Amino acid sequence: MKLLDLHINGFGKFHDCSIRFEDGLNVIYGKNEAGKSTLHTFIRAMLFGMERQRGRAARTDQFSRYKPWDLKGGYGGRLRLESGGHVYRLQRDFQNPRDFTIVDETEGRQTEPTRAFMDRLLCGLNETSYVNTISIGQLKSATDSGMVTELKNYIANMNTTGNMALNITKASAFLKAQRKELERQQTPEAARTYTTVLGDIRNLEREISAPEYENHLTEFQEKKAQAKAQLDTLQKEKEDLLQKIARGRQVLESSQFTDENSIEAYEAHGNAVYADYTHAKNLCEKASRKAAPPLFLALGILLAAGGAALMFSSQSGFRLPSLLLFLAALLSVGGGIYFLARNNGNRKDLDYSKKLLQEILSRHLGDETVSSEAMNAFSQRMAEFKRLSRAVLSSQETAANLEKQMEEISIRQSDFGAEIEKQLKSQWELEKKLEHLAALKTQAEGLKEIIRENDRISQELAAIDLAQDTMTELSTSIRDSFGLYLNKEASDLINGITGGIYNSMSVDENLNVFMNTKTKLVPMEQVSSGTMDQIYLALRLAAARLIQSGPEKMPLIFDDSFVLYDDERLRSALKWLASAVDGQIIMFTCHQREAQVLTAAQIPFHLIEI
Repeated sequence: MKLLDLHINGFGKFHDCSIRFEDGLNVIYGKNEAGKSTLHTFIRAMLFGMERQRGRAARTDQFSRYKPWDLKGGYGGRLRLESGGHVYRLQRDFQNPRDFTIVDETEGRQTEPTRAFMDRLLCGLNETSYVNTISIGQLKSATDSGMVTELKNYIANMNTTGNMALNITKASAFLKAQRKELERQQTPEAARTYTTVLGDIRNLEREISAPEYENHLTEFQEKKAQAKAQLDTLQKEKEDLLQKIARGRQVLESSQFTDENSIEAYEAHGNAVYADYTHAKNLCEKASRKAAPPLFLALGILLAAGGAALMFSSQSGFRLPSLLLFLAALLSVGGGIYFLARNNGNRKDLDYSKKLLQEILSRHLGDETVSSEAMNAFSQRMAEFKRLSRAVLSSQETAANLEKQMEEISIRQSDFGAEIEKQLKSQWELEKKLEHLAALKTQAEGLKEIIRENDRISQELAAIDLAQDTMTELSTSIRDSFGLYLNKEASDLINGITGGIYNSMSVDENLNVFMNTKTKLVPMEQVSSGTMDQIYLALRLAAARLIQSGPEKMPLIFDDSFVLYDDERLRSALKWLASAVDGQIIMFTCHQREAQVLTAAQIPFHLIEI
């Protein structure tokens, strides 16, 4: 397997950055803080993923450490590699761990990242094996004695488990310390306290479930708002009605009406006047009434003349016939005067009633012409006034009803306000109880965890004993199998790495390391720091060869692995790597020595500067 190229969308200080790798040896040069470790970590994260830790660990985990400085491009990228004759493109979004896709560019399709496929693609290495084999850094101990200890731990772990990530000695010490810590953490009173707390929780939950703590705050707030909206609507209706009533009263009062009775009385009066007018008019228009006075007067005159003539012609003087004629003449003249006076009275009645009618019609119709049509119009006008009066009365009743409704709604609104205050108080009390309940539940969860720990301690103690016994047995059995192969591979490699200074190495049953020369065995404690780093390199390369079971191998990655090497050791190591390693090599360095040595030795390499 070999890496082809990568593109970083966002990772640490890198943004929209692309790097291409070639076959053979790739030297990535950059000064301190240039981003070599960031780039190295990106390759590891693209191969194995990188998830965010939880709790306090999230503050210092790799996810947080390498979060992009510039988030515009996202948090992730792609890595192209070749494996089994196929070119694969790995794409990850570290912000979303599930967003991981593999595209087989050779076949032009997406490949499901199953465990079996990833195991084949990564040459059988998991992340721990990768970090402790092919991803090679310098020996991190600062002192020679510390280096010896670290190398012994490495050999012990590889001999025992084939995994440098485990440390048998440290694991045994840890288990013993864990036993003491677990025994110290036992809290016998936890179960009793837990029972008490559970009782308090049940009692408090019963209190909280009481009807007075039911939350109707929103309901009453909505009802109060609805009541206010109703009041506003009714108030607007009332104001409109009052304006309507005022306008109606103004119209009635301008016509000098107070109510429907006054209108009916006025109408009856108008009709009575019209009846008088009609009667007087009829009387005045009769011909017999006009002719009666002249006739009666003329007859009286004739009768009086006849009486006079009879009286003067009589020789005997005053006679009864002439008296009768004079009496008839007086009656006739009196009748003429009566009818004349009667006609004058009817005329006066007609004029008076006409005047009244003219005033009435002029006031309400704007026309003083007296006619039956005018009286019909007058009646219609009075009907309008009566309808207006009834409308005013109805509006008054409606306004009174609205006022009553408003009073009732205002009372309900006040009641809702009181309920809201009550609900707020209940909610405050409920919140306090809930806070107490939450505290009790938190305490209960803590006690439950303590109880689980207490219940688990005996099992843990037995497991610790079993683990110690098992590690002892495995250390013995695996040392005779895997350890032999590891020592053989490391011995073969140490000769090439040291340029023949040491032709092999051996590890005894007490994990004492000896370097073999042509003349003697040299204990590891007597070699230099640079040689220890060479031993470290040989062991890791040997472990990488043994762990990767398939025909393909992952590229070797060196991260400032030759810092402790002097120039001669560096030259020997690089020449050996160039000749002994068939696969791809990626070398991170902050020095130019590697490039200079490779150039001087005419060893081809691909230089990448960052």
